[in-house]
Amino acid sequence: MTTATPIPLAPSVRRPRIEDYALIGDMQTAALVCRDGSVDWLCLPRFDSAAVFAGLLGTDEHGFWRIGPTVPAGEPAAHANRRRYRGQTLILESEWDTATGTVRVLDLMPPRHEHGPQLIRIVEGVSGTLEMTSTMSPRVGYGRRTPWIYDTDGRTAAVSGPDALWLDTSVPGTEKDGAVHHRFTVTAGAWVAFTLSWQPSHAPAPEVPDAEAALTQTSAFWEAWAEQLVYDGPHREPVIRSLITLKALTYAPTGGIVAAPTTSLPEELGGERNFDYRYVWLRDAAVTLSALLRTGCRDEAIAWRRWLLRTLGGDPENLQIMYRLDGRRDMPERELHWLSGYEGSSPVRVGNGARDQLQLDVPGEVIETLALAHEHGVARCENTESLIMKLVDFVRRHWRKPDDGIWEVRGGRRHFTHSKIMCWAAIDHAVRLADQGVLDADLAELVSLREEIHAEVCARAFDSQRNTFTQSYGSKELDASLLLLPRTGFLPADDPRVVGTVDAVRRELASDGVLVHRYRTDGRHVGMDGFSGDEGAFLLCSFWLVDALALTGRLDEAEALFEQLLSLRSDLGLLAEEYDPVTNRQLGNFPQAYSMLGLTNSAVLLAEIRKTAAAPVIAA
Repeated sequence: MTTATPIPLAPSVRRPRIEDYALIGDMQTAALVCRDGSVDWLCLPRFDSAAVFAGLLGTDEHGFWRIGPTVPAGEPAAHANRRRYRGQTLILESEWDTATGTVRVLDLMPPRHEHGPQLIRIVEGVSGTLEMTSTMSPRVGYGRRTPWIYDTDGRTAAVSGPDALWLDTSVPGTEKDGAVHHRFTVTAGAWVAFTLSWQPSHAPAPEVPDAEAALTQTSAFWEAWAEQLVYDGPHREPVIRSLITLKALTYAPTGGIVAAPTTSLPEELGGERNFDYRYVWLRDAAVTLSALLRTGCRDEAIAWRRWLLRTLGGDPENLQIMYRLDGRRDMPERELHWLSGYEGSSPVRVGNGARDQLQLDVPGEVIETLALAHEHGVARCENTESLIMKLVDFVRRHWRKPDDGIWEVRGGRRHFTHSKIMCWAAIDHAVRLADQGVLDADLAELVSLREEIHAEVCARAFDSQRNTFTQSYGSKELDASLLLLPRTGFLPADDPRVVGTVDAVRRELASDGVLVHRYRTDGRHVGMDGFSGDEGAFLLCSFWLVDALALTGRLDEAEALFEQLLSLRSDLGLLAEEYDPVTNRQLGNFPQAYSMLGLTNSAVLLAEIRKTAAAPVIAA
C-alpha cells in the first residue's frame, strides 16, 4: 500500500432519510446503500451478526464504505442522479452526472455458493472522464473497534478478533486512521471493481472474487427466481419487487425469515421505540410465507416448515414468539451506549427482550400457514400434523389467560381481543383439517371449544353502544389488529359488528382515513405499551384497512387507498415499518417484511375480488 496523502473522512452529518437507502443482500445478510454511494449498514456474516459498517446508527466514525465522484474536502458527497434495480434482481445501479461525464456504480451481494459473504461494487464509466473516490472505514463490533489494516500479496486485510475483511481492487490505495482510501479516474466504457470478502480471521485468505462472473451469476439467480412468480394482476411491478425483497429477507441455510435486516431504526425520531428486528418472529414469518405461497413460492414454504419443526421440536409448550436464524432461543437485549442512534434516537438495542412474551395469536397464524401450504400442494407429513395438534393443545390450555398481544407491549398483560380471535382461528383451522381427515382429533371437542371462545369474545370484547370490538376486554380503546376481523372468518364480513369495527378503527386511528396507527399513544407520558412518546402510522395496518374495505364491500375505496399507499414507497419500491404523515418520512426498521407482505397480500386480494366482481353471471 502506498503512503500518499490520505483523503480526509467526510464530516459527520445528519443521516439521510431511511427511504434514501437501498437493500442488497445474499439471503444470509444484507447491506443498506445510500443515495450518496455509502454502505452505512452491513452485518457479517449473518443478519444477526455484529455490524462492520454501523454509521446508520451513529456517525461515519462507526463505519461506512462510500464510492462516488470526488468532491472537495469538507463538502458532502453528491447524491446519485438516478438509481434503480437492474430488472427483476437485487442488483443496484446508481448513476451520477457531473460536469465531466457520467458514471454508474453497481452494488451486489452474490448468493453464496462455496464462498463466504461478498460485497461487490463495480464502477463503470458511462461517458466522459470522472475522478472517483472510494473510502472504506470498517468498524467491527457495531462500530466500536478499529481493525488492524495491512497489505499482503497485493490485497488489503482488515482484522479484528474473529473477523477478517479482504478488500481487492486493481487501483492503488492508501490507509490512514483505520480507513482505506482510493482515488482513481474512470472513462467511458472502462470499469473498476472493488470486492469485499469476509472470512474468519483464523482461516486462510478467501479467493479473490471474479466480479464480472459474480455479476452475471447474481443477475441470473434473481431473474430465474422471479420467473417462477405467478402473480399477473394489477400492479405487478410493485408486487414482484416486494416478493424479491421478502426473498432477500429469507435466511437460505435454514429457511427462517427475518422481520427486517436492521435494528433500532426509530418509530419516532428522537424517541425510545427502537428495537432489533433481525430475528425470526413466528407470526411475521408465517404471514410472509402466506404471501409467498399465494404467488407461487413452494420451496420457501417447505424450507420454513422444516425450520419450524426443528425449532419447536416436541416442546411447543415453551413456545417463544421469536428465534434466532438457526432456531436458537438466546437473544438477550442490551444497549449499545457508544452509538447515538439514528438522528439521535436512543437507545440502540441489540437482542430483543420480548422473546419470552406470551402472545396467544401466534399458534393461529402458524396453523393457518401450515394449512395454506397444504392447499398449495406442499405435501403434509406426520410431524406437521403432530405439531398442529400440540399447538391446538397449547391454545386449549392457555386461551383464557391475558397476554402481551400482537404489538409486544411492555405495559402489562391484558385480554387482547385480537389474541382471542386468533385462538378461535387456530381451533377453526383445526376443525377444518379434522373434518377433512387430515388431523386425527376429536371433532366434536374442537367444535365445542371453538364455540366457547367465540361466545366469550362476542360477550366481553364488543362495545354495543359504539358498535365496535375493542382492543381488550372492558377497554374503550381501539386497535388496528381488529381490521383483521373480516379475513379471519370469525364473523361474516357483512356482519354489522364487523363493518362497525372497521369504520371505528378508520375514524379513530387513521390519519385522514388513510394511514392507520396501531393504537393510541400518550406523548411524553408512558402509554399502555409501556413506552413514552408517539410513533408513526404502521404501514401493515394501512394495508389491513385496504383488505377490510374490500371484504366489506367497498372495493372502489379499497383500490383508491391502495394507490395512495403505493405512492409512499421509496423510489426503489421499498417500505419501512411506519410512515410519519407530518414529516412525510418513513420510520422504523427497513425494509420491513410486514409492510412488503402487506402490499403483496392486498394486491392479490384486490385482484381476486375485482376478477370475481367482473365475472359474467351464467343463468341457470
